[in-house]
Amino acid sequence: MQINPGAAEFPHRQIAAQLKAQVRRGDWAPGERLPSIPAIAEMFGVAKQTVQRAVDQLRVEGVLITKPGSGTYVRGTRRRLNRLARGRYGGFRGYHTDLAARYRQQLVSVGRSPAPAEVADAFGVADGTDLLCRRHLVRTDDSPVEVGASWFLPADTAGTSLERAEAFGRPLYQEAEEATGRRYVTATDTISARQPSREEAEILQIRPDTPVLHLLHVAFDERHKPIEVAQATWPGPMTTLTEEYRIPAPAPERDPDPGLVLG
Repeated sequence: MQINPGAAEFPHRQIAAQLKAQVRRGDWAPGERLPSIPAIAEMFGVAKQTVQRAVDQLRVEGVLITKPGSGTYVRGTRRRLNRLARGRYGGFRGYHTDLAARYRQQLVSVGRSPAPAEVADAFGVADGTDLLCRRHLVRTDDSPVEVGASWFLPADTAGTSLERAEAFGRPLYQEAEEATGRRYVTATDTISARQPSREEAEILQIRPDTPVLHLLHVAFDERHKPIEVAQATWPGPMTTLTEEYRIPAPAPERDPDPGLVLG
């Protein structure tokens, strides 16, 4: 391990690139602890502060995670963002078993909460209106990868199973369809990047300056009235957006209209 003092790239960036290459090669497996900051500094022949900057960069990029009092570890699974929202409905409107095997969703709370601005706008109600909110956390084997919530109008959910603080043995949208008597027909997804709130950073185990990707998912019935407004937030550096789609074939050329005069 060495750095090039004459290179244009800063020393800490050179170190970060080499550490990342080692992770990519599998020298350190997901969940494995890295050598200490002083040990890495000795390997490269640099000050500890230089190595700390390199580690901080890789934490922001989602490659490493630091556990207080324990050390720095290789972060695990890089998450593909094609799970939500389209993936939440699965093939044939059924449960997506492959995704369920890799991600575990934990129901955190169920109850009335003031609607944030983006949710209130989607439902067409005033900011802060009390709506039914079902909050959840999604984890992989090694770390939390999603914090989210599903919002409903109380008029649609009063006295239904959606108000109970319990997980269902099927996707939430199927439970909502039965509880509300309304079918999900269309949906819109809006994805944006921003800085996390303090609570999001703590739950997702990321630095406060690590960007996150945020999804606002609005599901509508056949009258284009919103049934559910869902939010999901992921650590940006460890999340990739993947979209697969068909490309239509070129339209066949048609002979020009004999009555059309060109020129």
